[in-house]
Amino acid sequence: MKDPKIIDIGNPPDPQEEPKKTFNFRPLSSYGFPRWLVYLAAAAGFLYILNPTFGIIELIPDNLPIIGNLDEGVAFLLVMYGVLELMEGKKDID
Repeated sequence: MKDPKIIDIGNPPDPQEEPKKTFNFRPLSSYGFPRWLVYLAAAAGFLYILNPTFGIIELIPDNLPIIGNLDEGVAFLLVMYGVLELMEGKKDID
């Protein structure tokens, strides 16, 4: 019978084995979206981030608990995917 105080966490990693380094985010153009649409969405997200507190363009009011900042989070994701698309495009040119 195993001691219940001892937690089995598996085998230690092999120091000779190279760890897998993966990048989970891929450019949206690899999913079939045109590059111009990704850049346009990133520009719209950037403009939305610049103007969240003025209330001119506010999709979800920030005073709602938990979900109030989801629209800004989506805008940041759009900008991140635009930058990723830009960097991937620079890599393809070289």
